[in-house]
Amino acid sequence: MSNLYQGSCLCASIRYELLATPKAVSHCHCSQCRKAHGALFASFGSVPRRALRIVQGEDALTAYPSSESVLRSFCSRCGSSLFWSRSQGQFRDWICIALATLDTPFTPEKQQHVHVADGMHGYT
Repeated sequence: MSNLYQGSCLCASIRYELLATPKAVSHCHCSQCRKAHGALFASFGSVPRRALRIVQGEDALTAYPSSESVLRSFCSRCGSSLFWSRSQGQFRDWICIALATLDTPFTPEKQQHVHVADGMHGYT
């Protein structure tokens, strides 16, 4: 059986559970991830969509299409970036979880930095 992970937004209006261990852990340096998180990079892990369960505050979850195929979800009350997903293509059945929103410990087996060349000059 998979581990159960719990997470929430900054104001705790939205709480979620992951019924699977996050995979494909990456630290993305692209401009969209940097701007969405207000940080030099954003750390994500992916789970099948069916493994994400919103247990509280679904009414506060807002989505923004940051590109033609990417939807970014955040809390409408505190602004915390929570998830992003693809609406088409090979990984449309997966959702990426902002790892910093996890409330239970998670240590990835593997991780990688992606889009490093797009990162902020002087910091990458």
